[in-house]
Amino acid sequence: MSTREVSDREDPVIESLDQLAAPMAAGEKPRDAWRIGTEHEKFVYDTGDHHAPSYAETGGIRDLLMALTEFGWEPIIEGGNVIAMKGSDGTVSLEPAGQLELSGAPLENLHQTCAETGRHLAQVKTIGDRIGKAFLGLGMWPDKTRAELPIMPKGRYDIMLRHMPRVGSMGLDMMLRTCTIQVNLDYSSEADMVKKFRTSLALQPLATALFAASPFTEGKPNGFLSYRSHIWSDTDPARTGMLPFVFEDGFGYERYVDYMLDVPMYFVFRDGKYIDAAGHSFRDFLKGKLSVLPGERPRISDWTDHLSTAFPEVRLKSFLEMRGADGGPWGRICALPAFWVGLLYDQAALDAAWDLVKDWDMEGRERLRNSVPKLGLDAPLPQSFRGGGGTLRDIAGEVLNISRSGLASRNRLNAGGDNETGYLEPLAEIVATGKVPAQRLLDLYNGEWGGDLSKVYALKSF
Repeated sequence: MSTREVSDREDPVIESLDQLAAPMAAGEKPRDAWRIGTEHEKFVYDTGDHHAPSYAETGGIRDLLMALTEFGWEPIIEGGNVIAMKGSDGTVSLEPAGQLELSGAPLENLHQTCAETGRHLAQVKTIGDRIGKAFLGLGMWPDKTRAELPIMPKGRYDIMLRHMPRVGSMGLDMMLRTCTIQVNLDYSSEADMVKKFRTSLALQPLATALFAASPFTEGKPNGFLSYRSHIWSDTDPARTGMLPFVFEDGFGYERYVDYMLDVPMYFVFRDGKYIDAAGHSFRDFLKGKLSVLPGERPRISDWTDHLSTAFPEVRLKSFLEMRGADGGPWGRICALPAFWVGLLYDQAALDAAWDLVKDWDMEGRERLRNSVPKLGLDAPLPQSFRGGGGTLRDIAGEVLNISRSGLASRNRLNAGGDNETGYLEPLAEIVATGKVPAQRLLDLYNGEWGGDLSKVYALKSF
């Protein structure tokens, strides 16, 4: 989640609804200016007893963050606490229970993205080795209860932790027990945004299946392949889901603005502090009728903050954010941006991907989204697909080939002369074997681990 440093009281007051589409329109960029922004989270644990470290304990999360200064990172302070670090590779920040996130810099190609990921993981491993901490790349804590997890001292999280139980049964699990990989991508125009939004939203369940890595809850199999994805089904229906209106005629910036105005607020940030506005209406804020800030009207920064508080499968801000994947190790962190860049950043690939999904009906898309957390690649495609449905398994290879062709067409080479297609190899292996990461974990649990889930901490490939 985003990290604020200043209140931005000098930015413009919103005078009209027309200004609300401005951040999205401002995201339009010519093709040669398109960038790749990758975000990835991982669980932190103590190598001795595997507990999740608190913020303030010796060798805990605060010490981990501050140790990053040796690599040139600078602290971001909130309420006297270090809550993030900023540097040339982006921002290292904290999720609610101490999950560590790198929100990477906007980069030109996947070689740079993967190098950035490698630098970050090497840095935190160096620190972890020294202070007795290590990191786990999965979609959900495999063995921790909510009660076993610490809470980080970050203002917006206090507000969300209070609000989540009011609107769903699993919002606290989302905050405390999950990790994800995400990628932020650009568009050239409103029409380009619409096509990319529709294509990626329809195919997001395939990404969920390919990256599924959360089959355990509190030490035992939970019956799902991506329990992280299932958690979103009862987190907060007002700000999650597959957004049917994206596929309706006339969709564009203004329609997304309408959606966001219907999403209840979480907070307002003023003078370095978060003011609880959970459940209140941004429409009232526009009229100066927000009860927690009576008479005050929102600034552009308030709207930018509000855009970050919706959590659909694909999110629009001044870029498109792909949100369907479980957390994972280095190879899959590199594979997710490769998958989406291949599909969305080459016109022929985008056209081919859209042709694959354009006839899917909304009922079929919803059924696919709802079934994929449990069924993975066996989740049913819409019946409208090629006149007969099928499963995600039937299109996984085809979609991967489209992505590969898009990356090959980009022809972005590293120093060794390799293009970007090699970053898809972890996904090619999954498609070839038919086993998503969660199924491989379950095989280990039911086989050589003998039901001892503590052995997950010895894994080097997850």
